[in-house]
Amino acid sequence: MEWIIFALIIAVVGYAIVIYNALVKSRQMVREGWSGISVQLQRRSDLIPNLLETVKGYMGHEKEVLENVTALRARAQAVGDDHPAERAGVESLLGAALGKLIAVAEAYPDLKASANFQEFQEALEETEDKLQLARRYYNGAVRGFNTQVEQFPSNLVANNFGFQQAEYFELEDPADRAAPQVSFS
Repeated sequence: MEWIIFALIIAVVGYAIVIYNALVKSRQMVREGWSGISVQLQRRSDLIPNLLETVKGYMGHEKEVLENVTALRARAQAVGDDHPAERAGVESLLGAALGKLIAVAEAYPDLKASANFQEFQEALEETEDKLQLARRYYNGAVRGFNTQVEQFPSNLVANNFGFQQAEYFELEDPADRAAPQVSFS
């Protein structure tokens, strides 16, 4: 009888270890996913000052649009990586502001023909595509992790070891989910 109880205890402990390790693995996948988003957000943020410098010479009287992009970029960087939902809201506004900047730029034929502007436009479009892929990976990892945190019996292990659900990275307005249009054909 003692051996049966001992075997059950060993089995329960072993199963708890397996669940704990699965939770740790899922949490690491969430962190990896967020780092992919963070890299792409930083890349987009790094493109903005050079894009603005290229545009300034052509769009002197569009100062409000330029200042809005600059202010939103600073705000996005200030939020940091610890709050995905808050960061998504600011990044959504920044994406919309960049879209407006590109739309306003269409009124300037010399700017549209500028090789520098075209390069930045292509780099921005590529970054938006990579950001979308990173966001999908991250949200998939979050979904898997959150499912493990909530499902029985893994929720028992998760609650005892302090695993908390992760936040999704979602844009606030479904209209902002599309990448800014940067094509000047």
